[in-house]
Amino acid sequence: MRRLLVLGATVLTAALVTSSAATSSPTQGHAPGGWVGTWAASPGAGVAGTENGYPNFSIRNVIHTSAGGNKARVRLSNTFGRAPLTLGHVTIAVAQSGTSPAAKPGTMRTVTFGGQREVVVPAAAEVLSDPVDLVVPRDGDLLVTTYTPTPSGPVTYHSFAAQTSFFTRDGDFADQESGAAFTEQTGVWHYVSGVDVQSTARGSVAILGDSITDGSGSTTNANNRWPDLLSDRLRGRLGVLNAGIGGNRLLLDNPGHPFGRNALARLADDVLSQGDVRTLIVLEGINDIQQDPHQTDPAKIISAYRQVIAQAKAHGIRVIGGTLVPFKGWRVWDETLEATRQAVNDFIRDSHEFDAVVDFDKALQDPADPLRMLPAYDSGDHLHPNDAGYRAMAAAVDLSKL
Repeated sequence: MRRLLVLGATVLTAALVTSSAATSSPTQGHAPGGWVGTWAASPGAGVAGTENGYPNFSIRNVIHTSAGGNKARVRLSNTFGRAPLTLGHVTIAVAQSGTSPAAKPGTMRTVTFGGQREVVVPAAAEVLSDPVDLVVPRDGDLLVTTYTPTPSGPVTYHSFAAQTSFFTRDGDFADQESGAAFTEQTGVWHYVSGVDVQSTARGSVAILGDSITDGSGSTTNANNRWPDLLSDRLRGRLGVLNAGIGGNRLLLDNPGHPFGRNALARLADDVLSQGDVRTLIVLEGINDIQQDPHQTDPAKIISAYRQVIAQAKAHGIRVIGGTLVPFKGWRVWDETLEATRQAVNDFIRDSHEFDAVVDFDKALQDPADPLRMLPAYDSGDHLHPNDAGYRAMAAAVDLSKL
């Protein structure tokens, strides 16, 4: 199999890329049998070098579910496209495994849009499919395959998946069960931004975050991002939607990088419009502090938190604040940046403006030097946890607050 590579943000080929309170009343009760988000990935950018799109490509995205159900519907995005995107054939199936393009026999379903197999997605828009009958497993893997017959424009993608997906440039193989045609690999998700299921789950939990929520430092194809590990604890009682984007900031965009729009700009699309979100966990702000230009005024970060809280509550969503994790030893750490982090964490812990708090800082810190991450939890760069660190983060969440 040919594997296509990205180094940092530089695309090495124009073909498919890879990268390695305020007290509030509880959310209104979820009606059993309604639509719940089981998986999400926030679009981050358009793939560099894809001004012509991916004509004649079939892309098989491998995704991991949280809640199960007996029907499914798919969200597909052209958020960063600058021209209409034609999706000629879209399918969903249960995967034989999380590392193969093969579908479990008998589970392949063609997805329609208003009863039609083909749909045109305008630039900067997304589409939601019709429901399909499919038994979706909890804590399982699905294949969402798109066939794009014609040129389109920059391809919307999520740049870091920690998951291998598959593709072919040779035509429409969207409904092929064996996966034999999908001989090339990619480490990103293209077009697909969400899957909902008709489920008895009580709603979903969305997590607005950056690379730490996205799973940077976790083992590829192992679903050891902390939202996945939180989902394991919930056992399908709630869906879990990962709205993390590596490099994302609360206040600023990074033009030319796949870091997504700032968190306030993407909140409506990536959280508020997703499937039956009842609780939002916010873990953003470390990139505002550590990226250039550094934001060293905690009041500006706190102002952004207040906007997230206000907008989520206007939709009846509970909001939980996550403290920013230790990062001493990271390449730009200094005492000024640390003072900003401490001030932000003091607000999260003590202001009572969030409905609850998850103290990720305390869950990960080294007792011998609380400004550092415990070595057993450190992926090696002193900012991103490893699998054990992500497990500690998931364990720090009080399930009764969700």
